[in-house]
This record gives sequence, C-alpha cells and structure tokens, in this order.
Amino acid sequence: QVQLVESGGGSVQAGGSLRLSCAASGFTFSTYAMYWFRQGPGKEREFVAGISRSGLSKNYGESVKGRFTISRDNGRNTLYLQMNSLNTEDTAVYFCHLLIGTKDYWGQGTQVTVSS
Repeated sequence: QVQLVESGGGSVQAGGSLRLSCAASGFTFSTYAMYWFRQGPGKEREFVAGISRSGLSKNYGESVKGRFTISRDNGRNTLYLQMNSLNTEDTAVYFCHLLIGTKDYWGQGTQVTVSS
C-alpha cells in the first residue's frame, strides 16, 4: 500500500534552515508529481511546493518562494524540501502529498517550529 513517511522536522531559530525528507513506497515514485503542504496552528492546510515526475518543473506557494527548494531523488524514492531563512510564520506541520487519480495520500507529517 502507499506509504509516505516524513522526517527532518524540528525546532530552529528564525533565520535558520531545515531539510525535510519524505520516503515513499507502495507505488512507482518516478511516475507521479509530488507535493509538500503545511498546516500552521489555527490555520488551514496550505500548498508549499510541487515537483513534476522528472523533477524538472517546480512550483511554490507565494509565502515560500525564494526561500524553499523542492527536489526529488527517483532512485531513492524520496522527496525533499530544503527550507532556508525560516521565520516564525513557517511554524507548522509539514506533509508530503500524492494524488493518484482522485485519491489523496498524505504522510503523518513532521513538525517544524521556528522561534524568534
């Protein structure tokens, strides 16, 4: 079955960096676009970044453009999110997301906490 397992979250001071990973299994990773979403305290889940199957096409939410970089390693079935210049507004649970047909798949999430 499809499994998405995020890791790499933690606590960091404003201005710092973190790299999130999402280990994927149960499907052919290289044939699907992948996404990162996040949900901050008291907020709705929001789109962070997306990447095409090949990794050549990427797009980002407005609030993270220029600071976050999405990437993937199809040989390792792993999705990444490099987060730089973090600020307190980036505090959230970060989720890896996959859409197969009309079915959504989510990981369990990894907590990122940014302190000032």
